Amino acid sequence: MRRLTPKELEIGMIIAEPVTTPLGQLLAEKDTEVTRQLINRMKLYRVEYAMVEGTDPDTPEAKTHAAASKTHSQRVAASNEFKDFQLKYFQSIDELKKVFNAAYKDSADIDTTELLASVSDLFTSRKTIIELFDMLFNMRILTDPLYSHCLNVGLISRMIGRWLKLGREELNLLTLAGLLHDIGKIKIPDEVLNKPGKLTDSEFALIQRHPIFGYDILKKQPLDPRIKKAALMHHERCDGSGYPSKLTDKFIDDYAMIVGIADVYDAMTAARSYRAPLCPFQVLSNFEEDGYQKYKTKYILTFLKHIASAYQNNRVILSDGHACNIVMLNQHSLSRPMVQLDDGSIIDLSTRKDLFIKSVL
Repeated sequence: MRRLTPKELEIGMIIAEPVTTPLGQLLAEKDTEVTRQLINRMKLYRVEYAMVEGTDPDTPEAKTHAAASKTHSQRVAASNEFKDFQLKYFQSIDELKKVFNAAYKDSADIDTTELLASVSDLFTSRKTIIELFDMLFNMRILTDPLYSHCLNVGLISRMIGRWLKLGREELNLLTLAGLLHDIGKIKIPDEVLNKPGKLTDSEFALIQRHPIFGYDILKKQPLDPRIKKAALMHHERCDGSGYPSKLTDKFIDDYAMIVGIADVYDAMTAARSYRAPLCPFQVLSNFEEDGYQKYKTKYILTFLKHIASAYQNNRVILSDGHACNIVMLNQHSLSRPMVQLDDGSIIDLSTRKDLFIKSVL
């Protein structure tokens, strides 16, 4: 066991004793792998040292993970925390499937209490935004895309609601709106809904009717009207470019606008048959290009600022292959922060249009 300062720590080392701030706040549990984020947090909270596994001070990397070449995503998937999250996630999926089928096939009342309980436990199980998104990313390949998407949108909508400082009751309603927003897709055949190739015009028209199908399923349910409107309006856009009714901002419910943002973010960070999943900064760039016309300014700005801030000090890969650290956000171009290369040089991506962040480590 060795005692190392933040400057001496190396990514991949294993923490031998819990790391806490001078005020007792836990930063890392025993057996946690050292990451760039942990090192930066130790510096931020003025933590002087951490105890790490290993006995030979001349070989500081001797006790790193054996699979040092694994990607961040693979390391997350192999962790005990992910296994615990995975179990809770599947339990929430099962509850969501039960709710969707009972409401559609039997017109049964939706048990919102049970549904919220399972999702709230899942939401509070992660300490940070990045941890939650890491877990959600790794669940994509393990479960049904419709139900996992609805669960993710419910969780992301709740996160946006917290950023907007909504009260507990409103947070619960917004979470339910996210969870149920795509219930109408249960009426669409799987061969259309999960078709890997290009949709025909008639298939695309059917897909665009899912908000109407969802509203029809929910309209007689004893639910808050905002939940029903979110199912109907989550694809409407403030500039009138959405569907199914091409509504403009004054006619779109606020919950539907928030759920719409969460819906697009989750869809864009998921893999598609025609593209790999986009990294968060590529999604931010897409939002910046046309989001201010399509979404309510208050909601889209809150979302973009918090997502970008969550990755402050993170290590990323640029489009030219160079690894670097995010050192400062550009408030007028959140998808293009200032980054520092390993040689110490600084690049302001807002002035380097030939470069962009390709992936987050």
